[in-house]
Formats: sequence, C-alpha cells, structure tokens
Amino acid sequence: MTKIMIIGAGGVGNVVVQKCAQQSSVFSDIILASRTEEKCKKIAESVKEKTGVEIRTAQVNADNVAELAALLKKENPFMVINVALPYQDLTIMDACLEAGVHYMDTANYEPLDTAKFEYKWQWEYQDKFEKAGLTALLGSGFDPGATNVFTAYLKKHYFDEIHELDIIDVNGGNHGYPFATNFNPEINIREVTAECRHWEDGKFVTTPAMSKKADFTCPDGVGTFSIYRMYHEELESLAVHFPNLKRAQFWMSFSENYLKHLEVLGNVGMTGIEPVLYNGQEIVPIQFLAKLLPDPSTLGPRTKGKTCIGSVVRGLKDGKEKIMYCYQICDHEACYAEVKSQAISYTTGVPAMIGAKMMVEGKWLKPGVFNIEQFDPDPFMDDMNSYGLPWKIVELEEFDLD
Repeated sequence: MTKIMIIGAGGVGNVVVQKCAQQSSVFSDIILASRTEEKCKKIAESVKEKTGVEIRTAQVNADNVAELAALLKKENPFMVINVALPYQDLTIMDACLEAGVHYMDTANYEPLDTAKFEYKWQWEYQDKFEKAGLTALLGSGFDPGATNVFTAYLKKHYFDEIHELDIIDVNGGNHGYPFATNFNPEINIREVTAECRHWEDGKFVTTPAMSKKADFTCPDGVGTFSIYRMYHEELESLAVHFPNLKRAQFWMSFSENYLKHLEVLGNVGMTGIEPVLYNGQEIVPIQFLAKLLPDPSTLGPRTKGKTCIGSVVRGLKDGKEKIMYCYQICDHEACYAEVKSQAISYTTGVPAMIGAKMMVEGKWLKPGVFNIEQFDPDPFMDDMNSYGLPWKIVELEEFDLD
C-alpha cells in the first residue's frame, strides 16, 4: 500500500491525478491538496467518474512550512508530487524534510521577486536529504524531465561521448484565442522574456531573449515551425552531468502572433514583475495580466494539433561521429479525450506520474537530491511507451540550426 500526496490542482495536477489513479496497483491511496480545495474536489469527481478511484482532498497553503508539515505528518505519505508553483519548491522541500517524506517536482525553484531560475537553491539541499535518508527527484516533467532522460538514454545506448545537444520543443497546436499561454501565464511569460543562455565551450553564453531564430521541420508530418533559442533549466543540470558536452541549446516554437502580442504587452509594462501602485493598492502587472488571460486548464476542448518535443544529440561512437534524434509526438485532441487536458499539461503530467512510479517501485530511490538524468533511463523510457507518451529514435544524416 503506497500513499502519495499531490500538491497543485491546475492543469498538470489534473493529469497527474488522473494518471496515478489509472495505476491504482502502484498508488493505492492518493491525496490531492491545494490552497483551493474546491479545485481538488472537482478533479476528484472527474477521476471517480472516469476510473472509479476515490481521491481524497485537502486544503493547504504550500507557502507555509509548518502547515504543510503538519498535514504530511498527519497523512504520512510515501512521497509528495509537487506540481504547485516553482516559487513553492523550497517550502515544500522543507516540509518534506520535517515530516520525513520523499519529494519530487517538475520544475526548478524560481524566486518570486526575480525572473531567474536555477538549481543552486535546490542542490544546496543535498546534505539535508542525504542525512535524512530521503530522495528529492528534480524536474520530472517533459522539459525538464523526459528530454533529460532522452539525452541519458541516447548516451547510454548510442554514444561513447556526446558533444552537442539541441532540445527542441514544438507546439503545433491551435487554441483559437488571440493570445493565451499553455501553462501558468506568469511562469510562461517570465520564462520566455528572460535572457537567453546556452552552454558552449565550458561556460554559459548570454544573448538577448529570442534573438536567435531557426526553422525546424518536425517528423511524421507535424509540420515546419519557427523556433527560437532560449534558456531552459535542464541545460544547467545536463551541462554538469554530461561534462563532455561542448554545446547545449534549448529551442521552442512561437508563432508571430504570439510574439507580437508579447512584444506589445512588454512595451506597455504588463509583463513587469515589480509592484506598481494603483488606486492605493500595490499590484504586480504580470499577475494582473494572468488573471485576464484564459486559464490554461480550460484550453483542452479548444486545442487541435500536435506537439513534437525531443533531443538531438551529436557525438562519437567507436570513433565515428553520428547524430541521433529522440522525440515524442502528442496529439492535443487525444489527450483531451483521455484526461480532459491539452497536450502541454499531459506531456508534463505523465512523466511526473512515471517519476513517482520509479520512486515508489524503488528503481530511482537513494538519499539525496538528484536530477532525473542521474538515474537509469531504461525503465522510465519503457513506461513512457506504456502510459501514453510513445517515443521514436532516428539517425540523422545532418543537422544544423545555425
């Protein structure tokens, strides 16, 4: 009997609960907790209707370590799956340490008052988790997450050394709105507008946001898209754990419509993170903007098209250079039919379930703080094929985004 607690009742939280409920032999008791318990109850009702599995719910403020630790001590779950906001990673880790509970998340910590995200704050918990005999698994979403595992899998099975890595995230879906974000608007916009950093020759090189563009044709008829180089957190851990990397870049697709809206919003200050005084009250522009935009969890029934996300690796095998591409294609409409979600939440939520499954089954469980690529990729890759995210690997004759 394995009890887990999922914190966060947004679009990704819904997918994680649905997928965990489908594996009731692994996750025998599921508690969904959020600041707004009503959201949890709605998800629980949907799960009951689809699977017959009873999900218990709880109200908790994940910013309050004492409150969360008290709930964890009362329930005593095996682990916490954190799909709340990245701002809350450290308080949830603190509560897990106090309560003696394993921890897992899908995105690294980001300070609320600074548009900057990096792993140093969570990596500093290594000694605490190791001494407590607890595991903290970081970044078990898709990117970070599955793309890290793709890289590790390619290194294990196809290369002696890997020298270049390009992670390419294409969303070929269309939700029909003039402007909307596919996950939390505040996190999404902060991520896109941040300075670009990529790994090259042993250091991170900084360039202006969205300043490098390329065209990329996805396999299997998904289409050709404009992709832009940007910083993403998995580059930081992959550069550490694959020290032979000479260059590592992250690319994401954006439509001209999306970028034009974002440019205008930035020009008028609506993407700012510093509070401004309005009618005697302080408001944060980007938080106000998030309230005006469509809720990402409501995009599912409107979104059509496919995502294509993968890792292109160049390196050496038996002294010869080769290029391998591991990718996954996900259909927005198929995701909605299964779990009432668009593919962006689905591709994050399924790897979160699989990462938790790896921990519950003892395959990825040892004291300390670990990024997902530090464990054996094979069982995770097997489960991706089994639980809704089948992948492919092809060898490329050439590859150049310059």
